[in-house]
Amino acid sequence: MIAIETVFDAHHPLIVCYNQDAWVNLVRALMLDVKEFLVKYADDIFNVVVKLTCLSEFHQNTLSTAVRIAPEVFIPKILTHVTIILDNPALLNISRDEFSLLSWPEGELYDKSVIESGPKIDDKIANVRREKAYSYKELMDELELRKELEMKKKQVGGNKDEPKLTKKQQELVQNQIQKETATRTRLKALDQQIENACVMLMACLRGERHSTKLNIPFILEVTVKLLQSALSAPRIASLFISLREAVFDEELKDLGNLVAHSTLRLLDPQCNLPSNWCEEALIKQATRAIDEIYGRTVDYQPPGSTQETSYNPFSAPTFAYLFYLLQSILNGAKSGFEETAKLSCLSVISSHASLRSTEGDENDDRRPDLLPRRQMLRLCVKVIGQTTGRMQQAAIFALQDVARCASNTEPGSCIAQQEEIDVLLEALQSPAVSTREAAIQGLSILRKTLPKINVDRENGLKVIFRLWVARFDIDEGTSKLAEGLWSDNQLPASAEIFEMLLSDVVHNESAIRQAAARALSVALDTHNSHVAEILEKLLDIYRKKLEMMPPVLDQFGRIVSEGSPDLFPARCGIAMAIAQLVHLLDSAQVEHLFVFFVETGLQDRNAEVRVEMLKAAVEAVNKHGKDNVATLLPLFEEFLASAPPTASYDAVRQSVVILLGTLAKHLQGDSPKIKPIVARLVSALSTPSQEVQEAVSNCLPPLVPSIREDASELVSQLLELLLESENYGERKGAAYGLAGLVKGLGILALKQMDIMDKLTAAMQDKKNARHREGALFAFEMLCSMLGRLFEPYVVHLLPNLLLCFGDNNQYIRQAADDTAKAVMSKLSAHGVKLVLPALLTALEQDSWRTKCGSVELLGAMAFCAPKQLSACLPSIVPKLTEVLTDSHAKVQKAGAQALLQIGSVIKNPEIQAMVPVLLEALQDPTRKTTVALQKLLETKFIHFIDSPSLALIMPVVQRALVDRSTDTRKMAAQIVGNMYSLTDQKDLAPYLPTMIPGLKQSLLDPVPEVRSVSARALGTMVRGIGEKGVEDLIPWLMQTLTSAASTVDRSGAAQGLSEVVGGLGVGKLHSLMPDIIQTAGRSDIAPNVRDGYIMMYIYLPGVFGEDFVRYVGPIIPSILQALADETEFVRDTALKAGQRIVNLYADTAIELLLPEVENGLFNENWRIRHSSIQLLGDLLFRISGVSGKMTTEGADEDDNFGTESSQRAILSVLGAERRNRVLAGLYMGRSDTALLVRQAALHVWKVIVTHTPRMLREILPTLFSLLLGCLANQSNDKQQVAARTLGDVVRKLGEKVLPEIIPILEKGLESSHSDQRQGVCIGLSEIMASTSKDHILVYADSLVPTVRKALCDPLAEVRMAAAKTFDNLHQNIGQRALEDIIPPLLKRLEDPSQSEFALDGLKQVMAVKSRVILPYLVPQLTAPPVNTRALSLLSSVAGESLNKHLGKILPALMSSLAEKMDTPEEAQELQYCHSVVLSVVDDVGVRTVLTELLGAMNSQKPALRYASVTILQSYCDQTRVDYTDHVPLLMNNLIHLTIDTNVKILNASWDCLNTIIKKLDTSDMIQYISHIRKAIKFAVSDLKQGEELPGFCLPKKGIAPILIIFREGILNGSPEVKESAALGLGEAIKRTDAEALKPSVINITGPLIRILGDRFSSTVKVAMLDTIGLLLGKCSATMKPFLPQMQTTFMKALNDANRAVRLKSADALGKLIAIHMRVDPVFTELITNVKAADDSAIRDTMIQAIRLCLIGAIVKLSEKVQKDLIQLLESYQTSPENSTRTVAAACLGTLCNCLDDSLLTSLLNTNLLETDGSQDWTISHGHCIGLSVALKDARDKVLRPELEAKIKKTLTTFASADRIPICTSALRGIGQWLKYQVISNASIDVDLITVLVKAMKHDSNEVKQLVAQAVVFVSKSVDEPLDISILRVLVPMLVMGTKEKNAVVKSYSEHALVTLLKLRRDETVLQSCLDALEAGMKESLAEVVSKALKKIALQPETEDEDLDNTILK
Repeated sequence: MIAIETVFDAHHPLIVCYNQDAWVNLVRALMLDVKEFLVKYADDIFNVVVKLTCLSEFHQNTLSTAVRIAPEVFIPKILTHVTIILDNPALLNISRDEFSLLSWPEGELYDKSVIESGPKIDDKIANVRREKAYSYKELMDELELRKELEMKKKQVGGNKDEPKLTKKQQELVQNQIQKETATRTRLKALDQQIENACVMLMACLRGERHSTKLNIPFILEVTVKLLQSALSAPRIASLFISLREAVFDEELKDLGNLVAHSTLRLLDPQCNLPSNWCEEALIKQATRAIDEIYGRTVDYQPPGSTQETSYNPFSAPTFAYLFYLLQSILNGAKSGFEETAKLSCLSVISSHASLRSTEGDENDDRRPDLLPRRQMLRLCVKVIGQTTGRMQQAAIFALQDVARCASNTEPGSCIAQQEEIDVLLEALQSPAVSTREAAIQGLSILRKTLPKINVDRENGLKVIFRLWVARFDIDEGTSKLAEGLWSDNQLPASAEIFEMLLSDVVHNESAIRQAAARALSVALDTHNSHVAEILEKLLDIYRKKLEMMPPVLDQFGRIVSEGSPDLFPARCGIAMAIAQLVHLLDSAQVEHLFVFFVETGLQDRNAEVRVEMLKAAVEAVNKHGKDNVATLLPLFEEFLASAPPTASYDAVRQSVVILLGTLAKHLQGDSPKIKPIVARLVSALSTPSQEVQEAVSNCLPPLVPSIREDASELVSQLLELLLESENYGERKGAAYGLAGLVKGLGILALKQMDIMDKLTAAMQDKKNARHREGALFAFEMLCSMLGRLFEPYVVHLLPNLLLCFGDNNQYIRQAADDTAKAVMSKLSAHGVKLVLPALLTALEQDSWRTKCGSVELLGAMAFCAPKQLSACLPSIVPKLTEVLTDSHAKVQKAGAQALLQIGSVIKNPEIQAMVPVLLEALQDPTRKTTVALQKLLETKFIHFIDSPSLALIMPVVQRALVDRSTDTRKMAAQIVGNMYSLTDQKDLAPYLPTMIPGLKQSLLDPVPEVRSVSARALGTMVRGIGEKGVEDLIPWLMQTLTSAASTVDRSGAAQGLSEVVGGLGVGKLHSLMPDIIQTAGRSDIAPNVRDGYIMMYIYLPGVFGEDFVRYVGPIIPSILQALADETEFVRDTALKAGQRIVNLYADTAIELLLPEVENGLFNENWRIRHSSIQLLGDLLFRISGVSGKMTTEGADEDDNFGTESSQRAILSVLGAERRNRVLAGLYMGRSDTALLVRQAALHVWKVIVTHTPRMLREILPTLFSLLLGCLANQSNDKQQVAARTLGDVVRKLGEKVLPEIIPILEKGLESSHSDQRQGVCIGLSEIMASTSKDHILVYADSLVPTVRKALCDPLAEVRMAAAKTFDNLHQNIGQRALEDIIPPLLKRLEDPSQSEFALDGLKQVMAVKSRVILPYLVPQLTAPPVNTRALSLLSSVAGESLNKHLGKILPALMSSLAEKMDTPEEAQELQYCHSVVLSVVDDVGVRTVLTELLGAMNSQKPALRYASVTILQSYCDQTRVDYTDHVPLLMNNLIHLTIDTNVKILNASWDCLNTIIKKLDTSDMIQYISHIRKAIKFAVSDLKQGEELPGFCLPKKGIAPILIIFREGILNGSPEVKESAALGLGEAIKRTDAEALKPSVINITGPLIRILGDRFSSTVKVAMLDTIGLLLGKCSATMKPFLPQMQTTFMKALNDANRAVRLKSADALGKLIAIHMRVDPVFTELITNVKAADDSAIRDTMIQAIRLCLIGAIVKLSEKVQKDLIQLLESYQTSPENSTRTVAAACLGTLCNCLDDSLLTSLLNTNLLETDGSQDWTISHGHCIGLSVALKDARDKVLRPELEAKIKKTLTTFASADRIPICTSALRGIGQWLKYQVISNASIDVDLITVLVKAMKHDSNEVKQLVAQAVVFVSKSVDEPLDISILRVLVPMLVMGTKEKNAVVKSYSEHALVTLLKLRRDETVLQSCLDALEAGMKESLAEVVSKALKKIALQPETEDEDLDNTILK
């Protein structure tokens, strides 16, 4: 009792302020359970509270505590009580005056109208109370105005007494005051109740926020409506704001405030709102709220996340709170909200419809049953019915989402309540098709929750009824959906729905009436026993609906009250129902029905009802006429006979006539009644009603056969009426009638009755508009009636129809348009093929009118049948699009109108709403395409896209696919992908050829998003049409997949192929994957191929998801292998693929992933290790939930960023053993040999691990197991990694672990496994590197022997590792390491069994400590015998420190090599030398090596020279050092060695030179030409005159090395270089023998000829010709393949303007002739050229060329050529020009050697030996020159015995001539003869000597000089001295010549004496001569000898001068 008594007192505000749990503590102190106590006494406590008029804070606090402890008991009680209070209808029925009374002073009259008139006051009050449409502000303004008026009255009245009221008035006032007081009291009581209700709700909120939150949807539903009550609005508004605290957390506090106040402002409550929230514009404020809600729930992205945005809905109560904001915006109560905001509202609804509950959790605030689903559905239905386009689609999707959350088909969804189902059932009665369709879709989703008739009969029957009607909806899509839902739920067609169906038959909406009529008919098919009953009910309902209450009029005829409206829609529905069920009637019912039709139905007051009744009646006649002719015919005839002839009966009379006509087809063909009936029908055609005319037209065809004889007359009558009548209705009716008659007569009637010709003529009648219009009417009706039968005439009709489209008369244009529609609507597929080409051709014509007509006809094709439409639109729309750019405005307008027509037949409502946008895109593609695409993408399609829709969409998309804008192409590809799920594949087929190229192009776009969207589009396409539809696509993708062009192409192809394979299904994946895996794993293919296949691994997993799991394991090895690829782009692709696999399958396929990644951690390839760590990191990040993207750069390597939670996650997923193994491998990666691997491992370790030392201790056993395995591994990298890790562990865990580790490692060195010994060494190195010197000194005694032993280990890897250990040891213990280790190693060099190992040990030590070790080793190794092997091994690792010792090492090496020359050890020794010199890589060392080697080349010892050259050759060949600066010096020395006499040295120097030159860069070779020329000249200077260089004469070698440089200079050098190169080459050729030159001839000749053929300077050509001449002189036979080219080149050069070029070419041609087998053509060409030459200088050169060819020719000339030559030369022999005469005469002399004897004899006698003094001296001169040259070149043929005397005489004669030229020519001939006599050992003719002596006395110094020259010439011809007798004659003559004053004569005489006396040899001849001479002459000779000759004899002999001066120089 204490607890119950204190329950309220203990909740006093002061007590609660101090301790809110005071009462709770009290109860507990009483040993009671607080909750049980409250549950037990809940009713008692609550009843006390409820009975209170006003709730104090005591009671509020009590309720809060009760709710907090037992919410499940008290909250329902409070909500029930509050609902009772707030559901009071009186709260919403408070008038303005009633509310004003609350503020009016008590006892003061408010309504003063009672003073004037009581009744009026009552009426007014009554009226006011009915007034509801007022705002709170208006009410307050009025109340304030009343108070102000009262105050003014009092102020104005002052102290005046108020007017006294009569007793009656006082009584009325008192009564009114009492009424007002009662009203005030009632309102205050209501206000108090409202206050109590709000207080209770706030107590709930304070007591238990969460439980209150769960009831927020209910609370809001009860309270929000009261905001429209002025009495309750202030408190409810305050409550609404307070309730936000229940649904918005602290972090959403600001959003809660914004939502609460903006919602209240939108709800427009009848109270004032906080002014600070009303300052911002309402639209802006509400939009801001929606944007924030949208961002938090729909477009949500967690902080720091890079994933795509997703739904993140609020709780259900929170949504219920903000739903009123969404509802206010979407209801359109406030205009001005943008569509974007409304779409956001719908998206928010959809996102919250995705809420699902947690099973078994009643306190889950995300339960969908807490959502205000009924209001959500009602709102969506309203939006769907009121909007179009995106808004409508978004609302449809929202409705479906809401239905889905109540479908009970998904985990966490709830069960829909009946009130929600009722919302959708009501929506099925909407006039909007979209609303009805959406409702059916919603019901389909809720199918499992729909009430069953056997469980809930009322509601189940309601569902059956509404779905039954929906099955027959006029919209095909809706009816199909309803049919599917009906079948899925297996609903029964109950007879109980008939009454319900009748209610829909008379529904206000036409669509519902039509559906109900059909539904009723089908229902009666099943229950036909109800037909009569239903028919009667329909007729009864009709009669009731026909009644109309007339308006009430006053006495003046004014309307007092309106009459009832005409319910004609209901009657229309009844007519439709009757039409649907007439097939179920029997004969009696038919008769009864027709009586109703004739008497009532067809006479309805409303025309629309009459039309429907006529249709029903015609249907009844068609169904039952045949069986009821006898009954119906009299009925119709009687009516027609008895009906009054008034206008009111015209309509019924026409209808009966139509019925009569319809019935007449059932009469016998010869019935006399048919003709009158036809006449009536034809007469009825004049009725201006389309329905009547159409009905008549349909009646006529079956009747025409019976009146065939009158048909012609009827046709004529109708034609006349059609073309001549001025009445539109009559002409139209005539057209209908004519069509009916033709249909009845047959298609042939058109021709037989000349109908077509008449109509065509009328159509072409330009003067009569009625004719044209009438003809068009006729054609329209003929097309409509005859259908495809009229198709053959359509093609002929088109030209005229085109013209009518451009007619000036608008009525004719309209008629043409109607005709076109009729034509097109009836065309077959064949008809389309006939018509379309003609129309498209017409577009190409110039006439704009024709174009317009064609365009309009094309537009009319929109009315074709759907099948034909889909076939023709792909051809039509592009053409119409082209028309939009026509130059004529009307054509453009027609095109736009035609496209609009196509748009008008679009059935898809979403596209229909977008038609203007699409047409703008077609008209202005540049600016409007993007807008159209955006609209398409924003549209959510819920209807199938039909063919007309595609026709407008696809041209826009096709253009966009090739647009330059990336965004445009992306959107286009997205649309293409969406199309295949929204339309029939057959409709899309025509667009494939134009779409696929664009998609291919987009697939290779540089922008990844475009490629991705295009790939998905292709996948969707293939999924829709199958592989056969795109047969060429997959091969193209496979080809592009391996493209070498770019990574972008391969990426696009991979993505496209993945999507295509996804479209083809898993089967295709299984067939392709083996080949993909195999190819991706191959290493023998191009990188781009591997890259393409690896890319498939990036995209296939995303396409196939879990279906790809089975391939995760097999593909990882190929990914890891690709990660190690040499090509960077392959590695990048592989890494992306690996990361993709990890991201997708980290959770589901970890058992497949982790083993492969672990293996990769220890792979020998560092790239694989690096990538494996990256993948492992991604995997661990994924498992642990961290991003891994934090930066760890700059942090210490021991700083960690991991968390305990991530460690627990990893441990739970991997397990302890695998976790340890993974982390141990990761830790070893921190010490990897590769920097990138170390960095990656360190980053992952830092992010994952929380504390490094602690983690190391945890994984230490596993880590050491891995370390030992790696230390013993054959992989060097693994050993080093393990060793470094070991050292790192030592650093991390301290040096206290050394005593345990070092003994183990020492023992390991004794292992029989060499790789383990190597690992021990590496480990020791790392430990020493990680340990202090003091600790190492402690273990030095054991470490030194260990290292020494390891350095001599049999395994090279162990020795290498030991050397590094030695390095660490030396760093720590210093000199002791050298003293204790190096000397023992040197000693072991002497032990054969260990020398090899010891030597390699030294080598390894040298590699790490060369600067320290080398000074110890060099003196010992270079001492004889030189240990070249050791030197070679050590030098290779000595580095730069070797340079200081090269001065000792190189001489030792060369001397050792020289000693072993020509021994078996030579090759090995040479190899050692090579190793030493090749180890030198720095500039200083290179200079030293070359200096030493070049110095040795000059050694006097051949062996040393050979050694130096051989070493140099090897060095130059194999070194990578740049020795370019030394190349000139090397060339000079090596070329100088070519004069060596030792063949081995020559060959070695040649090889060395060849090596150096081959390594030169081609572009640098030219600079060495001058160096080579100087080197050759320097070498030649040591040789005798003309002697060849031995080094250039090596067989098969020759000048090949330097030829490369000369050839490069000739081909690519500048003109100066070319000249120098050619000259240099010539110099080399001179010093090379023919045999050595042969291999190089081809390489030399080609470039020379090529350069000669180009336009270069004369100096270049001269050099080239000179070189070719030299080559021809030595290797003419070898050059025979070039004979044609050389001949042509030389001939061309003979015409060169430069003399030197001509002379050189002549010389070369003379040498070339030697290899010519057919010389006649050459001479013939030369003869021709000589004759053609205008320039005497050129002619002279050509003649000399003939002479040189005559000298060189080895083939006999033909007789003709001989004669031609004689004739030619004789013609120039006597030329006045000295040069021409000389060369021609000389050539003639040479020719003597080639002539036949007869020709020669003739030539000698008639020319050369002719001495006629009377001739001009020039003739004699020519003869003398010819004879002189003949004695030189043809002496064997000329000096015949019989001619010698004559020749002598001739020469003597010429020698004595007074003309110097003749004299000198004769002397030259004598010189030649004397030489011949000397060399042939014949006796010298004294007479000739006498001539010389005589000539020496000639006055001319020139003659004297020539005599001395002749003596030299003759004496040099033989080595032996001339006969003494000759000397006795010649010496005195020459002695006298030495005394000549002329210096030249004197000089020549002195040189002649030296030569004649052989003084350069000795003085033997001189003594003999002195003895033979007379005393005087003897003295003179002796004097000359002593003075001059001895000096001359000591000088070098000058070059011989030829006596023949006829050769041009």
